[in-house]
Amino acid sequence: MHTGQLLGSGRTADVYELDGSWVLRRYRDRTDTTGELAVMSYVRAFGYPVPRIGPPAEGARPTDLVLQRLTGPTMAEALMTGAMGAAEGGALLARLLRELHAIPPRVSGDPEDCILHLDLHPENVMLTERGPVVIDWSTATEGPPGFDRAMSALTLARVALAPEFPVPLTQARTLLTALLAELTDDGGACAADLAVARARQRENPCLTEPERGCLGEAVKMVLGCAPPRS
Repeated sequence: MHTGQLLGSGRTADVYELDGSWVLRRYRDRTDTTGELAVMSYVRAFGYPVPRIGPPAEGARPTDLVLQRLTGPTMAEALMTGAMGAAEGGALLARLLRELHAIPPRVSGDPEDCILHLDLHPENVMLTERGPVVIDWSTATEGPPGFDRAMSALTLARVALAPEFPVPLTQARTLLTALLAELTDDGGACAADLAVARARQRENPCLTEPERGCLGEAVKMVLGCAPPRS
């Protein structure tokens, strides 16, 4: 099939232009996207901000995703340019997590479970004219909300500790501190959930060895940035 220019590349997938309305997301390992599409359709029905799902493109692979083309910077880009402040970014991430966790599970019979993104961080939030849109649902699942909060917090801390991180560590701490302060009433990111999140990230084949090596320090950063419990 014919695709347009490459619009972006992540650790597992590339995004190509199809036309002015749609893009093609293609996983390099031909990952099965059935579950990802199901979750996106489900949360969209509850009004959660995700890209629209388009019709299959002629000649596309069965595992390709045709998604709404979004216009605007990622939250990460807005933070790096100063268009968004760290405190504002932390509050927005917290709101997106809270709204997602208000959606009941799609398949789980446990009423304590909810929809989890497990990779909700500034690179996966597009700031469009109509508001923020959450992308990349490949890791979505169902479970306790504390796990999702811990994954987001740990990812922020891990990226902040990476030597190639383009934002000063002080700004990253401000973002993390703001996120955790906003999530205090929801339960924050406790040590037990962070342990589960750390184990999950250690098993992620897309992480580099230096990234895995800083996970222990990242956990300490999250706990150090959390507001004191009353």
